[in-house]
Amino acid sequence: MTMHTKGLLITIAGILVISPDSLLIRLIGMDIWSTSAWRGGLQAIGLGAILLVVYRERLPTVFLSIGWTGVLIAMITAVTNCAFVAGVKFTSVANALIFLASTPFHAAVMSRIFLGEQIALRTWIAICIGLGGIAIIVWDGIGGGSTFGDAMALLGAVLLAAQLTMMRGRREINMIPAVALGGVIYAVIAVAVGGVPDIPAGMQTVWVLVMGFAVTAPATALLALGPRYISAPEVGLIVLLETVLGPLWVWLVIHEVPSAWALVGGTVVVTTLLVHSLLSLRDHARRAVPKAG
Repeated sequence: MTMHTKGLLITIAGILVISPDSLLIRLIGMDIWSTSAWRGGLQAIGLGAILLVVYRERLPTVFLSIGWTGVLIAMITAVTNCAFVAGVKFTSVANALIFLASTPFHAAVMSRIFLGEQIALRTWIAICIGLGGIAIIVWDGIGGGSTFGDAMALLGAVLLAAQLTMMRGRREINMIPAVALGGVIYAVIAVAVGGVPDIPAGMQTVWVLVMGFAVTAPATALLALGPRYISAPEVGLIVLLETVLGPLWVWLVIHEVPSAWALVGGTVVVTTLLVHSLLSLRDHARRAVPKAG
C-alpha cells in the first residue's frame, strides 16, 4: 500500500466516523454553546485517552514534540470551530455550507504558496465541481444570511485550510496532541461565551458521550493524520463528504427526507471524489513502478 493510498483511507475513515455528528447534535437538542463545550471537552479527553494507550510513559514527550507550531494549530482549531458555530448561528446553514465547501480551494492556494506543492489540474477541477455539487445541495437556502455570519463562515473555511496546510507542512510530527489541546481551548471559549453548559439528562447523556468519545475524538485523530500522507487540498475535498453523508444519517434516523436537489448534488460530490481518488491512485501507482532499463 502506498503512502497516498494510506492517506486516502485514513481521511475517508475519519469522515465516515464524523458523518453522524449533525444527527447527534439534533438528538442532543442543547443550545449551540453548551453542545460546543461538551464537544470540545470530551474530544480532548477522548484524544488524550487514545494517546495515553498508544504512547504510555512517552505521552509528555509526544505533547512537547508538537512545538509552537502545534500550539498555533491548536488555537486555530479552536477558533475554526467557533467561527463555524458563529457562522451557522448568524447566517443561513446553506451559506455556511457553501463557505465550508471552499476549504479545498483555500488549502490549494496555501499549499502552493507556503509549501511549494504542485496541485494537479484534476484537483483544481474536482474542487470546482465539488463546490458546484454543494451549491446544488443547498441551492434553495442560499442567501438571506447576515454579513457577519457569512464572514464568520468564510473565516472558518480559511482557518480550516490553514490548519490542514500547517499539518501538511509539519507532517513528520504527530499533531493529534495539538487537536486535543484545541478541544480544550474550544471548550473554554464555549463556556466563556455561553456560560456554564447545560447538564445532559436521560438519553441526552448517551448522545453526548457518543458524540464526544465515539465520533468526534476518533474522527479528529484520523483527520489529523490525513495531511501526513496526502495534500491539504485532497483532505479538504474529502471533508466535503460530510455535507453529503450528514443529511443521510438524519434521513435514516429522524426520517427527514432530503430534497431531490440534495440527492443530485450529493451524487455530483461523491462521483467527483470517487473519480478524483481513482485518478490519483492510478497516478501514484504509475510513479511507484520502476522504469525498465
